[in-house]
Amino acid sequence: MLTRLRRAGAMVIICLSASAGSAHAVTGSASVGMPLAAQLASVAPDLDTAVLKKAVSAMECAVASGADPAARLAVIDFSKPSAEQRLWIFDLQRKSLLLQDLVAHGSGSGDNYAAAFSNIEGSHQSSIGLFRTSESYTGRHGYSLRMDGLEAGINDLARQRAIVIHPADYVDPAWVERYGRIGRSQGCPAVRPEVSKMVVDNLKGGQFMFSYYPDEHWLATSEFLNCPQRGKSLLAARAE
Repeated sequence: MLTRLRRAGAMVIICLSASAGSAHAVTGSASVGMPLAAQLASVAPDLDTAVLKKAVSAMECAVASGADPAARLAVIDFSKPSAEQRLWIFDLQRKSLLLQDLVAHGSGSGDNYAAAFSNIEGSHQSSIGLFRTSESYTGRHGYSLRMDGLEAGINDLARQRAIVIHPADYVDPAWVERYGRIGRSQGCPAVRPEVSKMVVDNLKGGQFMFSYYPDEHWLATSEFLNCPQRGKSLLAARAE
């Protein structure tokens, strides 16, 4: 549950922890002139700043390459275990944190830790990289969200594989207490039913989602992480 308050002109979001039920305050104000990644890092202390910088960099490369800007950005850090909260959703306009919560990975990717990722239909593995969210729909899992992978050979078969955001009963802190991890999906980033509507409603309609894992090949070859547009912008700036 999220409760919004106003304090000294700043937006404060009270998030109830999924595992402990405790509340913590996240300030949504940001210093003028700070890079976007730094502004978002200030409201998400549990998110590795290096991962967040990569997410923002990939998103900015997509926009520089012609994609429409988005209002929100979701980040999943698959280097963290499923027993920990590893999904963050940011409001890019307010520079605020909307949600930090649990998210599942595919059964083919690993047990508590995900270690294998693919773009192959039937693998039941999660995919990494930059995604663009699309339309919401109601299917066999309930209110869900389709998305399209933007990275060729890495996640661009996400729609064909039916990799969607959907609610799942096995994404539950009680599973962590009982089994040491939450349940696993067939490759989808499934979320708790209690927050699924909020997640879908905030991410539908062309937002960005970035799923991270320290895969050396992807880090070295991703066009969004090694942005050709960034080099062109630098050359143009030098020419001026």
